[in-house]
Amino acid sequence: MQNEWPESLLAKAAQIRLIALDVDGIMSDGKLYFSATGDELKAFNILDGLGLKQLMAAGITVAVITGRKSPLTEKRMRDLGIPHLMQGREDKKAALQELASTMNIRPEAIAYMGDDLPDLPALTFAGLGITVPNGYWLVRQQADYCTRAQGGNGAVREACDLLLSAHGKLDAALAPYLGPDQEAGT
Repeated sequence: MQNEWPESLLAKAAQIRLIALDVDGIMSDGKLYFSATGDELKAFNILDGLGLKQLMAAGITVAVITGRKSPLTEKRMRDLGIPHLMQGREDKKAALQELASTMNIRPEAIAYMGDDLPDLPALTFAGLGITVPNGYWLVRQQADYCTRAQGGNGAVREACDLLLSAHGKLDAALAPYLGPDQEAGT
């Protein structure tokens, strides 16, 4: 996979110490599901969850910034061990700037992954803007990288692999799942 990423993208990704993600349309498919009783339902992709755990194990901080408030999102992020969850934040750039200031991280060391107009200011503030093919056209146009996978269908995992590869840590992240005579082929 790493050979498919341009060197310029890998160079940007190698600087990243923090990735911040939107939820709806990135970690989920962007659709709102409600039960007959009005309970909200969300589907999160298990591939994304493991990729985020691998990123955190490799020393890259993960944050989630979302405009909506959802107990389902809170539970999923807690289950994944994601330390920074900012819900109900309509101004995602301001939230990202607060996080960057608190963590003393400059914009060039931040990746932001979003899919719609409320994500655009944060995406362009970050040193590496990532989106998905089912994202809004203007966001796709402004992003540094658009995943091949759709939001909610492994796009976050693809972004995680990009960052791990750029940091030279993808092979180590994959090694525990391969036999002793196998290589990841990254």
